[in-house]
Amino acid sequence: MAFSSLSFRQQPTFDPVSKGKAIFIYNFTRYFEWPEKMKSGNFIIHVIGSNANINQELNKMAAIKQVGNQKLEIKSSNTIDINLKPHIIYILNDASDQLKEVALKFKGKGALIVTEKNGLARAGAAINFVAIDNKQKFEYNKSNAVSAGLKTSDELKNLAIAVD
Repeated sequence: MAFSSLSFRQQPTFDPVSKGKAIFIYNFTRYFEWPEKMKSGNFIIHVIGSNANINQELNKMAAIKQVGNQKLEIKSSNTIDINLKPHIIYILNDASDQLKEVALKFKGKGALIVTEKNGLARAGAAINFVAIDNKQKFEYNKSNAVSAGLKTSDELKNLAIAVD
């Protein structure tokens, strides 16, 4: 009797936290203005790290949504792809040690950096997801957004936990 080896990949399941984060990420596009050179081609969200559920939710959104007249495109990898010209870089918890490198490589290039680990809004991210009283919230560091080359809306400050 012969046995074959089976490969099991993490299958995405419905995850309300991932769905909520995907909605937040899409809504962030309303509060920033990207440089002129970023206003053509696809609107790229680069996810760094692994989370099948967040990728599934972002890809579902990309199938039906746009940012302005730009089609959403989701790219994911375990490390930064310097050949991409992403509009949003979402660094997942398991890849947060890459924040410093990402922030340096994309400084002034018009990439919004979003993270999800405590303290990262002070360490280079413009947006950092946090859970407070079992509710999804986010921290916002305007100076990190400006140094990334983005124009920001003051309205976002009213929705966020401000971090300087």
